[in-house]
Amino acid sequence: MIYKPHNYQKYATEFIETHNESAVLLDMGLGKTSITLTAINDLLFDSFEVHKVLVIAPLRVARFSWKAEIEKWEHLHNLKYEIVVGTEKERIAALRNNADIYIINRDNVKWLVEKMGSKFNFDMVVIDELSSFKNYNSQRFRSFMKVRPRVKRMVGLTGTPSSNGLMDLFAEFKVLDMGKRLGRFIGEYRNNYFEADKRNGQIIFSYKPLPNAEEQIYKQISDITISMKSTDYLEMPELIKSNYSVTLDEKEWNKYQELKEDLVLELPGGEITASNAAVLSNKLIQMANGAIYDENGEFVDVHSKKLEALEDLIESANGKPVLVAYWFKHDLERIEKHLKSKKIEFARLDSDKSIEDWNNGKISVALIHPASTGHGLNLQDGGSTIIWFGLTWSLELYEQTNARLWRQGQKAKTVVIEHIVSKGTIDEQIIQALEGKHKVQDSLISAVKVNLSKSESIRG
Repeated sequence: MIYKPHNYQKYATEFIETHNESAVLLDMGLGKTSITLTAINDLLFDSFEVHKVLVIAPLRVARFSWKAEIEKWEHLHNLKYEIVVGTEKERIAALRNNADIYIINRDNVKWLVEKMGSKFNFDMVVIDELSSFKNYNSQRFRSFMKVRPRVKRMVGLTGTPSSNGLMDLFAEFKVLDMGKRLGRFIGEYRNNYFEADKRNGQIIFSYKPLPNAEEQIYKQISDITISMKSTDYLEMPELIKSNYSVTLDEKEWNKYQELKEDLVLELPGGEITASNAAVLSNKLIQMANGAIYDENGEFVDVHSKKLEALEDLIESANGKPVLVAYWFKHDLERIEKHLKSKKIEFARLDSDKSIEDWNNGKISVALIHPASTGHGLNLQDGGSTIIWFGLTWSLELYEQTNARLWRQGQKAKTVVIEHIVSKGTIDEQIIQALEGKHKVQDSLISAVKVNLSKSESIRG
């Protein structure tokens, strides 16, 4: 296929080519892979500025998406690539083959660094989903930073740069510029831009930005960062978000409150404890969904309100295909059992065949887990409605999952995101938190947003 880039794609490609370090914040559907591959192609064969490229991506994206883009566009057919996934034997074989681009999944970064050692000779590295390097304590981050000084060019791609707030940006930009803009150490970053928020004596649980910290951070990174939102450049369908509230009865509500207040819930057959806030939050989400794991790893039913609501929503869709996002394993088991009892046909969306069937209109109710379907999947051909049975604190997974349907190529005029929310529970806090994080992220994106007409007039 002949590549006919839009103006924004030309701009983004040129930005990558003219910056040794670049953070390219692109919404889903804007073609970040083809943009980056075009820049790589130019740097390899036109300017000869790079010779060997490493792409780090989520597994499914590494295995399928980059390969598909290289083979799709005519101008990229001269690129030789190797996909470094699979067994260790398969990975080693791929590395030994001569290629221009080597594509590896992010979970194998530590293995790659250790395997290549002093022979790590990639002069350009692309991190697809830069947000996967937001944890400066993670193995992949620490391993990669050992070889980062050898890399001449860095590109970070993501649509969700600060999914959990501004603190995420430290590690993401250190990977790109080795700490030149936001500091080499997390303590330095915290001292410059944050102050203690929640604490117990000398123990600090969280930080909050200092006044004007957001503006200062964005200014520091603006020279290597561009941002583009799909709504600015693509004709996107209308996005409608709504909450379908369910109410727990008195007995169910009392159980929920007992766990929340006492951190202990007495149930037949055992006792469930919540030893800290994270565990408590997890258990409260489970209860809001309708079941909870006991100390033996078995789940105990608490209520069926969300199952009944899901049934109502599927029925109201009147045959229109819906994706149902679940979070816990017991969510999946209970949903499947309930749908079977109501003779509602469904399928798990967990294989290439099931994804193909969904996009071909053969599945009316598809069950998905955000962690396994968040990145690299095009699902817009199969439907335009997502029902969130269970919610997640992760803005990244939440937005990436929604973007499977709300993207370029969606034939429907509207995409509907429906959240089943247990009234008065932690569900409501999660919805508020997602909205709050979205505001932080939108602030970042707006601060470095590309104004093409202005940029073109300057260059012209």
